[in-house]
Amino acid sequence: MLDRPRRLRRTAGLRAMLREVSLAPQHFIHPIFVHEQDTEVPIATMPGVSRHSVAGAVEQARQARDLGIPNVILFGIPDHKDPQGSQAYAEGGVIQRAAAAIKAALPDLTVIADTCLCEYTDHGHCGPLCQTAEGDWTVDNDAALALLAQTAVSQARAGADVVAPSAMMDGQVGAIRAALDAAGFEHVPVMSYAVKYASAYYGPFRDAAGSAPSVGNRASYQMDPAGGEREALREARLDAEQGADFLMVKPALAYLDILRLLRQTFDLPLVAYNVSGEYALVKAAAQAGYMDERRTVLETLTGMRRAGADAIITYHALDAARWLRES
Repeated sequence: MLDRPRRLRRTAGLRAMLREVSLAPQHFIHPIFVHEQDTEVPIATMPGVSRHSVAGAVEQARQARDLGIPNVILFGIPDHKDPQGSQAYAEGGVIQRAAAAIKAALPDLTVIADTCLCEYTDHGHCGPLCQTAEGDWTVDNDAALALLAQTAVSQARAGADVVAPSAMMDGQVGAIRAALDAAGFEHVPVMSYAVKYASAYYGPFRDAAGSAPSVGNRASYQMDPAGGEREALREARLDAEQGADFLMVKPALAYLDILRLLRQTFDLPLVAYNVSGEYALVKAAAQAGYMDERRTVLETLTGMRRAGADAIITYHALDAARWLRES
């Protein structure tokens, strides 16, 4: 007898009944770029995405909430940058003000603060610089830990529900966890960018955040795209042991195998970061008429869920939520 799997795909009702993977607005984390200007500034390399004022960030968060998206993540672009990235941990910093404003207006929304220094340093790296024996510039790992911990505490004090360290410094999760606990923020979770690659897919983000390195590169602290599974497992395991509450894979699309590997290995919530370059590629192809944007985006995000993501940071969040509502 001929086996006929097509029988179970014949109608929309049958297909909906038998889907194993769900995709809904509550799975999304909406990223918001916040600067210290009063105007909205479109980002040329990311059509549809802008830098927002603090008031504009509140409105973006409100739009997300109204579409059923319960989470936002904040990235700050300060007016002043210096070698230590001091505006990252300033009590009146742009992220601190935005977090406080969003929580005041939308107390039930989950506000995640990106915890890094690259947007705040004048050299674009994720911590203060030092020179190697060979004369190359690199980040002083242990000096960065103290500043990242200070940043996380200031973000929690401002009202951030979650801090998300993205610097890829060895020991950053442990340093941040200890600092949060000592400051009375033991209830604030750490969403670790545990597996973060030195990727070409970050190009548009560096334009958006003004964080392109002025010297050297990040290959000495972000992960080698050809590093393989063992390195990914080691990084994730170290962060889990240090107290991470979430693990993240960034970028998502080229590393779905790593996402699946972490899902099979760890029982922590898993986040996929659908990064700026992935977003820009779809936008460019859609604008050229090469691809159906709606179908492509929803298929891509579904793939990340299928690979094991509990949540997805995506610049498509508002559009995807609207499309899901329509369907």
